Amino acid sequence: MTAFYAFYESPLGQILLTATGTALTGLHFVGEKYYPGIASEWQRDTNVIAIKSAITQLDEYFSGKRKSFDLPLEPEGTEFQRQVWNALTKLRFGETATYAQLAQRIGNPKAVRAVGAANGRNPISIVIPCHRVVGADGSLTGYAGGLARKEALLRMESAGQTFQLT
Repeated sequence: MTAFYAFYESPLGQILLTATGTALTGLHFVGEKYYPGIASEWQRDTNVIAIKSAITQLDEYFSGKRKSFDLPLEPEGTEFQRQVWNALTKLRFGETATYAQLAQRIGNPKAVRAVGAANGRNPISIVIPCHRVVGADGSLTGYAGGLARKEALLRMESAGQTFQLT
Protein backbone atom coordinates (compact mmCIF):
# COMPACT_ATOMS: atom_id res chain seq x y z
CA MET A 1 0.00 0.00 0.00
CA THR A 2 1.33 3.42 -0.93
CA ALA A 3 1.92 5.88 1.89
CA PHE A 4 1.67 9.63 1.45
CA TYR A 5 2.82 12.58 3.51
CA ALA A 6 2.58 16.34 3.69
CA PHE A 7 3.55 19.07 6.11
CA TYR A 8 1.05 21.35 7.81
CA GLU A 9 2.05 24.70 9.29
CA SER A 10 0.13 24.90 12.57
CA PRO A 11 0.18 27.77 15.07
CA LEU A 12 2.12 25.41 17.36
CA GLY A 13 4.72 24.35 14.83
CA GLN A 14 5.13 22.25 11.74
CA ILE A 15 3.19 18.98 11.64
CA LEU A 16 3.89 15.89 9.54
CA LEU A 17 0.70 14.27 8.23
CA THR A 18 0.82 10.72 6.89
CA ALA A 19 -1.91 8.77 5.17
CA THR A 20 -2.90 5.89 3.00
CA GLY A 21 -4.98 6.91 0.02
CA THR A 22 -8.10 6.93 2.17
CA ALA A 23 -7.19 7.32 5.86
CA LEU A 24 -4.97 9.41 8.11
CA THR A 25 -2.22 7.29 9.70
CA GLY A 26 -0.13 9.93 11.46
CA LEU A 27 -0.07 13.47 12.80
CA HIS A 28 3.25 14.34 14.45
CA PHE A 29 4.82 17.62 15.44
CA VAL A 30 8.16 17.80 13.66
CA GLY A 31 10.86 16.94 16.18
CA GLU A 32 8.50 15.48 18.79
CA LYS A 33 9.57 12.58 20.97
CA TYR A 34 8.28 9.85 18.64
CA TYR A 35 8.69 11.70 15.35
CA PRO A 36 8.88 8.96 12.71
CA GLY A 37 10.81 10.82 10.04
CA ILE A 38 9.98 10.33 6.38
CA ALA A 39 10.42 6.91 4.83
CA SER A 40 12.09 6.87 1.43
CA GLU A 41 9.15 5.08 -0.19
CA TRP A 42 6.56 7.66 0.94
CA GLN A 43 5.21 10.11 -1.63
CA ARG A 44 4.71 13.77 -0.81
CA ASP A 45 1.19 14.75 -1.87
CA THR A 46 -1.20 17.33 -0.41
CA ASN A 47 -4.00 16.26 -2.76
CA VAL A 48 -4.57 12.82 -1.22
CA ILE A 49 -8.11 13.03 0.17
CA ALA A 50 -7.15 12.01 3.73
CA ILE A 51 -4.41 14.65 3.90
CA LYS A 52 -6.48 17.32 2.19
CA SER A 53 -9.38 16.70 4.60
CA ALA A 54 -7.04 16.72 7.61
CA ILE A 55 -5.57 20.08 6.56
CA THR A 56 -9.03 21.60 6.14
CA GLN A 57 -10.21 20.29 9.51
CA LEU A 58 -7.02 21.38 11.31
CA ASP A 59 -7.46 24.89 9.89
CA GLU A 60 -11.03 24.88 11.23
CA TYR A 61 -9.92 23.52 14.61
CA PHE A 62 -7.18 26.08 15.11
CA SER A 63 -9.47 28.92 14.04
CA GLY A 64 -12.14 27.84 16.57
CA LYS A 65 -14.67 26.64 13.99
CA ARG A 66 -14.32 22.89 14.66
CA LYS A 67 -14.69 21.06 17.96
CA SER A 68 -14.42 17.48 16.69
CA PHE A 69 -12.78 15.76 13.76
CA ASP A 70 -14.50 13.66 11.15
CA LEU A 71 -11.68 11.82 9.41
CA PRO A 72 -11.07 8.19 8.51
CA LEU A 73 -8.24 7.02 10.79
CA GLU A 74 -5.89 4.05 10.61
CA PRO A 75 -3.51 4.29 13.57
CA GLU A 76 -0.99 1.47 13.63
CA GLY A 77 -0.64 -0.19 17.01
CA THR A 78 -1.53 -3.14 19.17
CA GLU A 79 -5.13 -4.07 19.90
CA PHE A 80 -4.76 -2.57 23.40
CA GLN A 81 -3.31 0.68 22.03
CA ARG A 82 -6.15 0.98 19.50
CA GLN A 83 -8.66 0.40 22.31
CA VAL A 84 -7.12 3.28 24.30
CA TRP A 85 -6.96 5.54 21.23
CA ASN A 86 -10.60 4.79 20.46
CA ALA A 87 -11.52 5.79 24.03
CA LEU A 88 -9.57 9.03 23.56
CA THR A 89 -11.76 9.94 20.58
CA LYS A 90 -14.75 9.95 22.98
CA LEU A 91 -13.26 12.82 25.03
CA ARG A 92 -15.15 15.93 24.01
CA PHE A 93 -13.60 19.28 23.12
CA GLY A 94 -12.63 21.02 26.37
CA GLU A 95 -13.01 17.84 28.46
CA THR A 96 -10.10 16.21 30.26
CA ALA A 97 -9.75 12.78 31.87
CA THR A 98 -7.12 11.13 34.01
CA TYR A 99 -5.24 7.98 33.03
CA ALA A 100 -7.23 6.10 35.71
CA GLN A 101 -10.53 7.35 34.27
CA LEU A 102 -9.44 6.26 30.80
CA ALA A 103 -8.49 2.82 32.16
CA GLN A 104 -11.97 2.59 33.71
CA ARG A 105 -13.59 3.58 30.40
CA ILE A 106 -11.90 0.71 28.57
CA GLY A 107 -12.94 -1.73 31.30
CA ASN A 108 -9.43 -2.32 32.60
CA PRO A 109 -9.09 -0.20 35.77
CA LYS A 110 -5.73 -1.72 36.79
CA ALA A 111 -4.08 -0.83 33.48
CA VAL A 112 -3.35 2.80 34.36
CA ARG A 113 0.35 2.61 33.43
CA ALA A 114 -0.37 0.72 30.21
CA VAL A 115 -2.99 3.33 29.32
CA GLY A 116 -0.38 6.02 29.91
CA ALA A 117 2.08 4.23 27.64
CA ALA A 118 -0.53 3.79 24.90
CA ASN A 119 -1.56 7.42 25.23
CA GLY A 120 2.06 8.48 24.79
CA ARG A 121 2.43 6.42 21.61
CA ASN A 122 -0.67 7.86 19.94
CA PRO A 123 0.35 8.33 16.29
CA ILE A 124 -2.46 10.76 15.38
CA SER A 125 -2.06 13.60 17.86
CA ILE A 126 -4.77 16.28 18.20
CA VAL A 127 -7.29 14.31 16.11
CA ILE A 128 -7.02 11.46 18.63
CA PRO A 129 -6.88 13.91 21.55
CA CYS A 130 -4.21 12.48 23.83
CA HIS A 131 -3.55 16.04 25.00
CA ARG A 132 -6.81 15.84 26.98
CA VAL A 133 -5.39 13.29 29.44
CA VAL A 134 -4.00 14.72 32.68
CA GLY A 135 -2.47 13.39 35.87
CA ALA A 136 -4.58 12.20 38.81
CA ASP A 137 -4.16 15.59 40.49
CA GLY A 138 -5.09 17.48 37.31
CA SER A 139 -1.48 18.32 36.50
CA LEU A 140 -0.13 18.30 32.96
CA THR A 141 1.80 15.14 32.34
CA GLY A 142 3.83 13.94 29.38
CA TYR A 143 2.96 14.84 25.81
CA ALA A 144 5.12 13.70 22.90
CA GLY A 145 4.68 17.12 21.30
CA GLY A 146 5.91 18.86 24.47
CA LEU A 147 4.10 20.19 27.53
CA ALA A 148 3.96 23.75 26.16
CA ARG A 149 1.91 22.52 23.19
CA LYS A 150 -0.31 20.41 25.43
CA GLU A 151 -0.95 23.40 27.67
CA ALA A 152 -1.72 25.61 24.65
CA LEU A 153 -4.18 23.06 23.21
CA LEU A 154 -5.98 22.63 26.54
CA ARG A 155 -6.09 26.39 27.13
CA MET A 156 -7.53 26.96 23.66
CA GLU A 157 -10.19 24.29 24.14
CA SER A 158 -11.21 25.21 27.69
CA ALA A 159 -11.40 28.95 27.05
CA GLY A 160 -12.74 28.76 23.54
CA GLN A 161 -9.71 30.72 22.37
CA THR A 162 -8.44 30.52 18.84
CA PHE A 163 -5.01 30.61 17.32
CA GLN A 164 -4.23 33.11 14.61
CA LEU A 165 -3.26 31.23 11.49
CA THR A 166 -0.51 32.85 9.48
